Amino acid sequence: MPKTAARPPAPAVAVRPAEAPPPTRGRGRRRLLDQLHAYAFLLGGLVCFALFSWYPAIRAVVIAFQKYTPGSAPQWVGTANFTRVLHDPEFTAAWRNTLTFTLLALLIGFAIPFVLALVLNELRHAKAFFRVVVYLPVMIPPVVSALLWKWFYDPGAGLANEALRFLHLPTSNWSNGADTALVSLVIVATWANLGGTVLIYLAALQSIPGELYEAAELDGANLLQRVRHVTIPQTRFVVLMLMLLQIIATMQVFTEPFVITGGGPENATVTVLYLIYKYAFLYNDFGGACALSVMLLVLLGLFSAGYLRLTRSREDG
Repeated sequence: MPKTAARPPAPAVAVRPAEAPPPTRGRGRRRLLDQLHAYAFLLGGLVCFALFSWYPAIRAVVIAFQKYTPGSAPQWVGTANFTRVLHDPEFTAAWRNTLTFTLLALLIGFAIPFVLALVLNELRHAKAFFRVVVYLPVMIPPVVSALLWKWFYDPGAGLANEALRFLHLPTSNWSNGADTALVSLVIVATWANLGGTVLIYLAALQSIPGELYEAAELDGANLLQRVRHVTIPQTRFVVLMLMLLQIIATMQVFTEPFVITGGGPENATVTVLYLIYKYAFLYNDFGGACALSVMLLVLLGLFSAGYLRLTRSREDG
């Protein structure tokens, strides 16, 4: 039998050595440099927050337990400032007025923006124009807005009473009457902050899928039924969020009673923040002012915690 030729041996394949993993020291150094660059950019904001937000807040908590008068050494008095403030007759009036203002603001200033947003959402023409008109009060400085309304509320030649006389309706004392002053301030605050709330509601309404409204119309639902069964459930999160933010904001009302009524008449519009101002700059009692500030801080901290919990649960969901 013929012999078969032997196969040549297979060429040796050069085995490349395994590449060594990149050194972790270089990556760690690069990451550290990136973090240092980020903190360097944040440094200006952190310094501003530390000087104008954190330090005053911590300092106020410390002064709340001291007898502090500018130009003299502070003395520790424990909870004496809190006790003195709690026994002040203005303390009860200030908290009552603040809570009443917050409740009225929720009833008046919470429903009106939602209704306006519904109307703007249904418009077919001149939407941009009416959005600008609604948002205009937000662009007016708060002090200017308060001075403008102070002239409107003038019981003699004010625009509000002139309009009532033109309509042959009885006039009002507005901000000069003990029974009407607080409601007058709620109207001012509602008008001044209307635009931002309306735009937020309008954005929430426009994010609702149109198929839901079409299905409701096919089922024979009228406008009120569509609002009840479609609009409100779909905007529930935005409504709750704005409600908490409005409570936090209205409990810090200061500009309107300070500029328009000066806390009067008969302490009918003295709020907690205005009483803090009186303790600090009229009574020269910084310890009492800081004690009031700490009480307000604790209460607003609870609402802020609820707001953060609500937003966090929304993100997790």
